[in-house]
Amino acid sequence: MKESKRQIVLDTETTGIDPRQGHRIVEIGCVEMINRRLTGKHYHQYICPDRRVDPEAVAVHGITDEFLLDKPRFSEIVDAFIEFVDGAELVIHNAPFDVGFLDAELSWLRPSRPAITTHCGVLDTLKMAREMFPGQRASLDALCKRYAIDNSHRTLHGALLDSEILADVYLYMTGGQTDLNLLGEQLEQNVGDVAAAVIDPELAAKLVVQLASSDELAAHKDYLDLIDKESDGATRWRVVQEG
Repeated sequence: MKESKRQIVLDTETTGIDPRQGHRIVEIGCVEMINRRLTGKHYHQYICPDRRVDPEAVAVHGITDEFLLDKPRFSEIVDAFIEFVDGAELVIHNAPFDVGFLDAELSWLRPSRPAITTHCGVLDTLKMAREMFPGQRASLDALCKRYAIDNSHRTLHGALLDSEILADVYLYMTGGQTDLNLLGEQLEQNVGDVAAAVIDPELAAKLVVQLASSDELAAHKDYLDLIDKESDGATRWRVVQEG
């Protein structure tokens, strides 16, 4: 039996841009995928950073000092967080940023904890996007536009919302058609089952195959020629038939 692949799409919000300057995590949001399917399980937590949130950061995510006053500290939530992500591959947009903050928070605990990569693998979708689309914008908003993913409800950054959006982006970046293919296979199976149940074999043997006449084939060719002319390019089904 094929082993299930568990991935956690993760995002954080912080008090600023650099943990080396003492900045802290104020929000963690995660959604779970198993074998490229969202399971509906998620982890979401606001965290009191015990320091001021930079005004520039508030402008990005809208999380204020006052809002965070009664939230638990990282030391209080770390066990539940590690339990949720343990053994999975983390899918993160600009992974060095989030991983850097997670590692800093883990190192500041007493006793300190090992780096997050001792618990999880890490996949950076920003790096993937830059390799897939060199020289083009690779922000989460740009990728949503590229893949026609509606993120109009994203007026501010939020860790859980961004992780949900990133999950959609990641699935498109890596194929995106798994569920549709599975649905197609199921529909094909269902049609086959119905056909086998309702078509009598003796009746099927008597069915007459009516081939198109030469006049009908000529008319069909003329119609394809017209479509070619109107669409300024070869019809795809003709390419398949004549290739």
